[in-house]
Amino acid sequence: MRRTVFFISDSTGITAETIGNSMLAQFEGVQFDTHRLPFIDNPQKAEAASLRIKTKYAQDGQRPIVVNTMTSRALCDIVAGSGALMLDVFAPFIDPLEAELGTKQSGAVNRSHGLVDFERYEARINATNYALAHDDGLDVDYNESDLVLVGVSRSGKTPTCLYMALHYGVCAANYPLTDDDLDKLELPTRLRPYRSRLFGLTIDPNRLAQIREQRRPGSRYATLKQCRWELEQADRLMRRENIPVLNTTHTSIEEISSKIFEYLGIERHMY
Repeated sequence: MRRTVFFISDSTGITAETIGNSMLAQFEGVQFDTHRLPFIDNPQKAEAASLRIKTKYAQDGQRPIVVNTMTSRALCDIVAGSGALMLDVFAPFIDPLEAELGTKQSGAVNRSHGLVDFERYEARINATNYALAHDDGLDVDYNESDLVLVGVSRSGKTPTCLYMALHYGVCAANYPLTDDDLDKLELPTRLRPYRSRLFGLTIDPNRLAQIREQRRPGSRYATLKQCRWELEQADRLMRRENIPVLNTTHTSIEEISSKIFEYLGIERHMY
């Protein structure tokens, strides 16, 4: 079974897409063709979106699904004219919140992802710059770090650091364990002052070999034998040094980040 889904918003569409995908993931027997329609913030754009959805309805013969985060009731009604199944993300919560708070919603668009808090935005930018400057051991001065990820090359350290920086403003550095580090089975001297901030990442050796083969085809670096040796040595090192470790093979970046924050006691809210 295939169904078409539109994520519609008067802003970036990130919220609609994130929540929508979480809901769709519960239906394993269905394949979804998804489309994001951001910045539907006036009647003309809403009419165009409605026409696009209606056209898809006619082509497929199946009612499209719309996951909607538009705040304007008038714009929602225009899109609903397409005949799609409308899933309004905010609707179940607005009335109870208005009653509880004793005030009406503003109806302002682009409040979740717009540049409305310059201090928080600057924190994200600074954290992102920090993650890039301290990627793969480029800069090993970790005094200003919130945490330092440790692991073999291509175990997921860089994308995790960037996600933490972009979404939480966390200054995350990462250090790749080299063959020298793994031969000695000792915590590198430069990491010892930051032991309480260290967190290890590991990965299945077969998956690591696949990732490395894409990066350096036919190299010793990508062989399964080399991957197994590095991971086994890294595991020994981190157990010896009592460094917490998380396997990233079947874990999303979002889940990796949340588990690391919980373990290290870092409390940050998503921006």
